[in-house]
Amino acid sequence: MKAVDMLKALGVVLCVAVASSAYAQSSDAAATTDAATAKATAKTTKKTDRKLGLDVRRALGKAQGIDVSNIFVRARGGAVTLTGSVPDGAQIPQAEEVAKGVAGVKSVSNKLSLAPQNGS
Repeated sequence: MKAVDMLKALGVVLCVAVASSAYAQSSDAAATTDAATAKATAKTTKKTDRKLGLDVRRALGKAQGIDVSNIFVRARGGAVTLTGSVPDGAQIPQAEEVAKGVAGVKSVSNKLSLAPQNGS
């Protein structure tokens, strides 16, 4: 009789051990899935930001009277930052207006400065 009770107890312990290890695996799998989802979201966001920056850069290049050779564009979540320099002070507000007109731009931080061109 003692052997039967001992086998029952051993069976219960084995079931508890298997159940707890199965639970631990499922929560680890959920954490891995969450990390993969976050990574995919970050990759998509980066791609969207890069495209928006290129769109702004392209719009600045097409605008009449703006020298884009020293203008740098950075986009993050719809917020665009313009940095660098332009040879004419009138180009600073003009560049900001062009950037604001690009689809997807929510705000523009204009950090452009005036720097006369070197040369003749």
